[in-house]
Amino acid sequence: MKIKIIALGKIKEKFLKEGIEEFTKRLTPYTSFEITELQPVEIHDENLTERALDEEADKILAHIKPQSYVITMEINGRQFSSEEFSSKLEELINNGTGEVIFVIGSSYGLSKKISNRADLKMSMSKMTFLHQFARLILVEQIYRVFKIMRNETYHK
Repeated sequence: MKIKIIALGKIKEKFLKEGIEEFTKRLTPYTSFEITELQPVEIHDENLTERALDEEADKILAHIKPQSYVITMEINGRQFSSEEFSSKLEELINNGTGEVIFVIGSSYGLSKKISNRADLKMSMSKMTFLHQFARLILVEQIYRVFKIMRNETYHK
């Protein structure tokens, strides 16, 4: 199975980039993995937020195949324990899913176009994190999923 993260915006902080690179490297023995960064639409007028999110949605949808399984990261999405998340991805692998795409929107969220395309809406936590942390946390959890699936010692 191929796993891809589509995220709006670039990671600027060195420590976050290094963490993401480390877990990306650790994932290579387990799965094909990539991150696609897209430029968010600048919002100069709060009244135009929905239009900007729709423009971002069009950029995101251009990277999603019709048969891809899409998981959007949303505040009101389903929360999983690490073990439950591992079971969900294992289920997708066993069902022959070829590609899973995680979508992380901009700090303004996601367009309804993207949310409606989602096969699963997922939330990391009820807590609020810095937007750029989401990518590092997600990559680490995807790595943890594979360690759990293989009964390897990383997960305690």
